[in-house]
Amino acid sequence: MKIKVLISVIILILISACGDDAPKLSRLSTDAVILAFGDSLTNGNGAKEGESYPAVLESLTGRKVINAGVSGEESTEGLARLTDALEEYQPKLLILCHGGNDLLRKKNAAKMETNVRAMIQLAKDKNIPVVLLGVPKPGLFLSTAEVYKSIAESTNVIFIENLVLDVLKDKTLKSDTVHPNKDGYRVMADTINSVLQESGAL
Repeated sequence: MKIKVLISVIILILISACGDDAPKLSRLSTDAVILAFGDSLTNGNGAKEGESYPAVLESLTGRKVINAGVSGEESTEGLARLTDALEEYQPKLLILCHGGNDLLRKKNAAKMETNVRAMIQLAKDKNIPVVLLGVPKPGLFLSTAEVYKSIAESTNVIFIENLVLDVLKDKTLKSDTVHPNKDGYRVMADTINSVLQESGAL
C-alpha cells in the first residue's frame, strides 16, 4: 500500500472511530452475513471487480459481506429494494450508504431523509444493527450533508460521518469527482473494519 494511502487510513480511523458514547454491537459470529447496501459507492464504481469496499471488507473481517450496491439508485428505489434484500440475505449487520444520488440530482431533501430513516427502521424491526455512512452534498467545498448526523443521532446507530467525504477530498483516492478508486475503497474498508472492532462487532 502506498505511504500516502496508509497515512490516510490512519487519519480516517482516528477521526471516524466511535467514541465511548457510541452504540456498541454484539460480536458477529464467523458465519454472520454483513449486508453493504447502497448505490455506486457501495457497488464499487471506479474500481475493478473485487476492489469495492464490501469485497475488501470481507477479506478484512473474515465474514461474508454482500455487495448490494446499485449504481444510480435513488433513496426511494433503495427503500423499495431493501425489504427483499434483508429477507434474502438475513444479515446480522447492515452498512448503509445511501442518498447520494438524491443529493446530486437535487431531489427533495426531506423525502430522502424520510427514506433513509425508513431503511434504518426496516433493519431495526428485524433486530439488525446499522452502521450509517455520511454522504457529501454537492458544492464548491465538499462537506457531509448535515441530515445524516441528525438521522444517526435520533436513530442511535453507529455513524461514520466523514469517511466518504475525506476519501473524495483526496485526489489520489478517487477515480472521478464522486467515486473512489481502488485505494479509496481500501481506505473505506479499513476504516469500517476499525469501527467494527471498536464497537465490539469483531
